[in-house]
Amino acid sequence: MVTGGFLRMRPIIPFLAPLWAALTEPAYALMRLTAGAFLVPHGLWKLFGITGSQEEMLAFFQAIGMEPAFLLMIAVGIVEVVGGALIAIGLLTRPAAIAATITTATAAIYVHLPFGFYVEPGGVEFSALWAIVLLYIAIRGGGGISVDRAIGREF
Repeated sequence: MVTGGFLRMRPIIPFLAPLWAALTEPAYALMRLTAGAFLVPHGLWKLFGITGSQEEMLAFFQAIGMEPAFLLMIAVGIVEVVGGALIAIGLLTRPAAIAATITTATAAIYVHLPFGFYVEPGGVEFSALWAIVLLYIAIRGGGGISVDRAIGREF
């Protein structure tokens, strides 16, 4: 059956369909909350040195040629703290997720890709996964369980 231009899948185990339908929005909200919340400690490190040495982070930005290092570190920190919090609660979700996608994809390509694919030697695997998750959030928006939905507006 085609609905809205998409082929509607028929479940292999039909009695589970209501369960999957009921869990779709809570699962997405959990993913969005987790993605946003996991960004915040990275930003706290860059802005305040709370979860690591701010001087070491600045030295890292300088060592990889990200200049002006201090301004970029602060900008990325703001995206991670403010954007992460907004993504987590689902407020202004799309612009926050777009900003986070850009910073995370930049880190994936510029910092991690030269180390290959696997995460163990510092490769792109993990950061690319996060960039794709954030891109999905940017496309989908806040979802049914979000502040965006509660106020009836989204970007």
